[in-house]
Amino acid sequence: MSSSLNSTKENSTQKSTPSISSSMEELLTIYPGARRVLFQRYHLGGCSSCSFSLEETLEELCTRNGTLNPNMVLEELKKAHHADEQLLISPQDLYHHLHDPNEERICLLDIRTREEFEAVHIPTSQLLTQDLMETTMNHWPKENLLILIDHRGERSLNAAAYFAGHGFLTVKSLHGGIDAYAEKMDRSLPRYEIEHA
Repeated sequence: MSSSLNSTKENSTQKSTPSISSSMEELLTIYPGARRVLFQRYHLGGCSSCSFSLEETLEELCTRNGTLNPNMVLEELKKAHHADEQLLISPQDLYHHLHDPNEERICLLDIRTREEFEAVHIPTSQLLTQDLMETTMNHWPKENLLILIDHRGERSLNAAAYFAGHGFLTVKSLHGGIDAYAEKMDRSLPRYEIEHA
């Protein structure tokens, strides 16, 4: 499966109050950790037999998978999101950290593909390679601010939880990923979509 990057000027998904009639794309935007929660608790979205499309609603997904109660699933997503929020940093807060002349102890790790990183990245961020992962785990001071970045903030939340589980005390995931940062804080960064072929 190959993928290509297509630039985009606007993200059509608008943040709104989530409901059982919200599309999965909307829910994943509002609750970046939703994919992880759906798989861990309901075995949804982890493989081809339990996958879902971004266009279908939570209610449709629940009906299609053993008549799960969509209101209960939505409540689980909300609870998990509140727990995840302590691992999130907003684009605005990241911007302030990056432009604070007194901030010296910050590391930005980008977990996207090399192709995505080379196409666009936040200045001072580093592409997370295996070597850099080992260096960070073994040598980066655990109390320093460590921020994980991906495209839309879904995978980086899982990565932040992983680093937190390994003793990092101030690890964060960029909420909305580089896409939200480019939209809200740095319009010089091009936005893009990934198309799978």
